[in-house]
Amino acid sequence: MRSSVLLATGPGFTLDAVTCVDDHRGWSPVETNPRYRVVLVRRGMFRRKADGRSAVADPTMAYLAAPGEEEHFAHPAGGDVCTSLSLSPHLWRMLSGEDARTTRSTVYVDARLDLAHRRVLSAARGGDTDFAVAESLLPLIGAALAQAADCPPEAADSRPRATTGRPCATTGHPGAATGRPCATTGRPGPAASRTSAAIVGAAREAITAGHPAAGGLLSLAEFLEVSPYRLSRAFTRELGISLTHYRNRVRVGRALDRLENGEPSLATLAADLGFADQAHLTRTIRRHVGHTPTALRRLLAPRDP
Repeated sequence: MRSSVLLATGPGFTLDAVTCVDDHRGWSPVETNPRYRVVLVRRGMFRRKADGRSAVADPTMAYLAAPGEEEHFAHPAGGDVCTSLSLSPHLWRMLSGEDARTTRSTVYVDARLDLAHRRVLSAARGGDTDFAVAESLLPLIGAALAQAADCPPEAADSRPRATTGRPCATTGHPGAATGRPCATTGRPGPAASRTSAAIVGAAREAITAGHPAAGGLLSLAEFLEVSPYRLSRAFTRELGISLTHYRNRVRVGRALDRLENGEPSLATLAADLGFADQAHLTRTIRRHVGHTPTALRRLLAPRDP
């Protein structure tokens, strides 16, 4: 018997906790995998057979699955608990590179990958799917692809893009070739011609302006025409903080403005600023400022002379 609990869902990905209580040594009926998946075992072990090849999955060995693969499973040691990350084809290509092909399906889970897995689960509990969860996924997927793909994401990210040296792909106007924004759309030029500082600057402008693409790490990277890996690394390199932390800093500043102006409803404030709920707003503000929104209301309230 298998059950699944949704932990997080975002643009092009879903994260599920899958529990299986089967106890059988024989292979299960065939199942056709519908999406790209990265599966990491949290407890227990089982066997998987795909395209005629079998492997044991346990906390030290994860696996990648591709759409259309025919899978069989066996559970000779009882039940197990797994984390299943499903990716859309578009997101898979964005993260792995257009030319990446997996040469193996099993991925050794060393201590660093184990930690990356645990950080994804921690981020999912926090509720910030578009940034915290998405950013936490990058080290996990990057480490898995580095083992399994013949063109890992780091290499794919360093290759010149198809638009390098050409006009803006959307309008044909000049600007993209130099790395400056297209004069008509405002979309930045391709990553190959931009420094980390320029990428961070463009991202900060989009976040500050409330551009629709700045609602999530993956959409922001696509808007800036950089890989999510490079965008995330650029913030750490240039500012010493993660993109998620920076975006939350901007939101906290806006929350302080509203509280200072007498915002009466924390639930409304949380919804307006894109937090998952009032508790998420409170945790984030306390982490950045050291006070709860209620305490800040008192601290920022006008005082009689």
